[in-house]
Amino acid sequence: MTIPVLNPEGGFRRLQIDFSYDGTNFQGWAKQPNYRTIQGVLEELIGKLVRAKVDCVTAGRTDAGVHATGAVLHVDVPDQEMDIENFAFKLNRILDEDIRIISVREAPEGFHARYSATARHYEYKIADGNRPISPLERHYVADWYRPLDLDLLNAASASLLGTHDFAAFCKWRANATTIRTLKDFSWVRNESGLLVSHICADGFGYNMVRNLVGAAVCVGEKRYELEWIRRVLTEKSRVSDSYVFPSRGLTLAKVDYPDDAKLPAIAQAAWESKLAGEDELE
Repeated sequence: MTIPVLNPEGGFRRLQIDFSYDGTNFQGWAKQPNYRTIQGVLEELIGKLVRAKVDCVTAGRTDAGVHATGAVLHVDVPDQEMDIENFAFKLNRILDEDIRIISVREAPEGFHARYSATARHYEYKIADGNRPISPLERHYVADWYRPLDLDLLNAASASLLGTHDFAAFCKWRANATTIRTLKDFSWVRNESGLLVSHICADGFGYNMVRNLVGAAVCVGEKRYELEWIRRVLTEKSRVSDSYVFPSRGLTLAKVDYPDDAKLPAIAQAAWESKLAGEDELE
């Protein structure tokens, strides 16, 4: 079946919007009745500017409290005379300051923010060893009372790289795969002494990133030996919810897309995976 949402219907045009947000006061991306969500806010205000009901589709459907510096969405708007050059400026003037539009452009032919994406990049920040967190960083850094060994964190994380069934690290949802390709999972200690993890995959299951971080921390604090995390992966023994690290330390940093010429084929393949029950969860 051909993807039914690859190109806007006649009378509409597709915009690609790069944006960022502080997720502290949002109940995640997906709109919900009686809750403030990123999708809900953006659809309401973009709709006011174009005088039409709109649907925003994003590449990374983040959970409550998760942030983004490199989020991407597409929206189909009426094909009317538009000042695209100043669209971001106009939208930022009516948005609250915890969402900022970085750029707006006419989407390439065949672009789909979710199904054309080939990888998502996240960052996770931890202040370990009971290190005090600056009040200016309190919404973006998770604290951990024990010191963490950087080498052990990296060894544990590297053991999970590649294509695997990550069922042990995802909350189960119907009709969705837990098979993912983890392309990068590494740690550095920055100039402020914070531990920063870089995590990249073709897609992520629900709570997968924060579960991966929690499992790596179990090895980094020497609670478990290195072999434990690999055994959890291969035996698909669901890790305890107590290992899920808080959402405030997580940020969607970047979304990868192929060359414009490959966009329709990538989106079509992802759509067919969805129909086969292999859709991403988060």
